[in-house]
Amino acid sequence: MMKLILKDMEKHFDKKEVLKKASFTFEKGKIYGLLGRNGAGKTTLFNCINEDLSLDGGSFSIEEDGTSRAITSQDIGYVLATPVVPEFLTGREFLKFFIDINQNYIRQNKSIDEWFSFMKIDPEDRDKLMKDYSHGMKNKMQLLVNIIASPAILLLDEPLTSFDVVVADEMKRLLKEIKQDHILIFSTHIMELALDLCDEIVILNHGTLQEIPKDDLDQDDFKDRIIHALKEEA
Repeated sequence: MMKLILKDMEKHFDKKEVLKKASFTFEKGKIYGLLGRNGAGKTTLFNCINEDLSLDGGSFSIEEDGTSRAITSQDIGYVLATPVVPEFLTGREFLKFFIDINQNYIRQNKSIDEWFSFMKIDPEDRDKLMKDYSHGMKNKMQLLVNIIASPAILLLDEPLTSFDVVVADEMKRLLKEIKQDHILIFSTHIMELALDLCDEIVILNHGTLQEIPKDDLDQDDFKDRIIHALKEEA
């Protein structure tokens, strides 16, 4: 069993403590909903795991079959809330370039059009410049290259907010389909989305991480427990 282990992670900006000895263990095969109010530090947590930000304390690592090791860049896929794609390329050119430079790491042998079909990107959109893509289409492309790379850890920062209802449902089905191959953490501030998609709910509040167990609660009582945890004072 593969695990992502966060231990006493600390991050501050000047005098503001965003992460305060945040600890948690995420396991492969589940979708974890990372819930927090706006400004709680969800993106900061992801940026620390992705090593875009350096920690001020604590550590994180991967554990495989009881053996711990440091995380490498190949271990992590990060889907940003605001997608960043090379807009001067067509969708097809971008996928070809990505596959060519990562061919030593890509395990699934699919053609470019098979990948487009997998992500439900229509044939008429595949050869358009990405500068002409909608925000949602750019987000689809960003998610697709991360799925192609098949990292051990997949960090999703508010990835479904730009999709319409139909496409968001398609993406939820896709994430459920691939979750057995990843440690998948889905950041959102929308509770209903997390409850619909995720296997476990984790709260980031006042810099610490806390799992909210469902136990035998019905949906309304579970929501009340989450809201109570989000309101708790440090």
